[in-house]
Amino acid sequence: MSKLLKRVKAEIKRRNYSYRTEKCYCGWIVRFVRYHNFTHPNNLGEKEIVEYLNYLANERRVAASTQNQALSALVFLYEHILKSPLGHLENLKRAKKPKRLPVVLTEQEAVRILRQIYGVERLVLGLIYGSGLRISESLRIRIGDLDFQYNQITVRTGKGLQDRITMLPTSLTTDLKRHIRKVEKLHQQDIQKGFGRTILPNALSVKYPNADREFHWQFLFPSSKRSYHRTKEIWHRYHISPKKIRTELNRVVRKVGVQKQVSPHTFRHSFATHLLNCGYDIRTVQELLGHKSVKTTMIYTHVLNKGGKGVVSPVDQNSVFE
Repeated sequence: MSKLLKRVKAEIKRRNYSYRTEKCYCGWIVRFVRYHNFTHPNNLGEKEIVEYLNYLANERRVAASTQNQALSALVFLYEHILKSPLGHLENLKRAKKPKRLPVVLTEQEAVRILRQIYGVERLVLGLIYGSGLRISESLRIRIGDLDFQYNQITVRTGKGLQDRITMLPTSLTTDLKRHIRKVEKLHQQDIQKGFGRTILPNALSVKYPNADREFHWQFLFPSSKRSYHRTKEIWHRYHISPKKIRTELNRVVRKVGVQKQVSPHTFRHSFATHLLNCGYDIRTVQELLGHKSVKTTMIYTHVLNKGGKGVVSPVDQNSVFE
């Protein structure tokens, strides 16, 4: 089993998939093998795959996206590792995927929450709401990705491994520059102690051997603790954990009394909706968000007509409750 997983990890790295994809696929492969009493996948076929996926849908009652995730992992295993592509998977009962609308904060709710958050958490959420970033994108920002002269952020290897440019809110400029001075001081202390290295994308550390110590390559939101990278065998400072942001956000949402299911991604939804509400072109919003299709961006138009697609209720027309 360990040899199989090593082959899976090697193939995922070769295709330049993310670490999250690697972790997810390996997890599903292990659960699939465990379900069939640790029988090697070479001795399992389409019948066993359908049986497992139906078990997830019918007995575990997982969401449709979770079932599709498991299917993608198994398709990858059989097609690229075992060289035995799957067919149409007859008798597969797919979990029904619900069409859900995003939770969106009003401008007043967003301001109330952000005014009660301080420090690094406020900067991260401010960038998500002010620039339309995903939380992973905001945490992966490096010092060199910020351009204060043009007021823009370069988002590196976003979803779909695509770079894009988005706005840098001018109201965050002062706080960001103050924060960068603190990060630079921390970096200089690390350098003096013989550390100060970071993990560079792909093979840049080979092409530029000393670049991992340069300040513009450091993460904008570095962790308070150094970590040891087993593969590269170096001590480095990674970015902070998204769990820290979510924990603080949950505390503040309860404190201010916002009765909505709020997560960091809610601020990205609010960014798009508020821009459209201000009359900005949907294509512009699509590019700022990094959506591949404008159809994805159109989901944010659901609140622009203000309830019921802009229809005036007969109760309001007849002034029944006035």
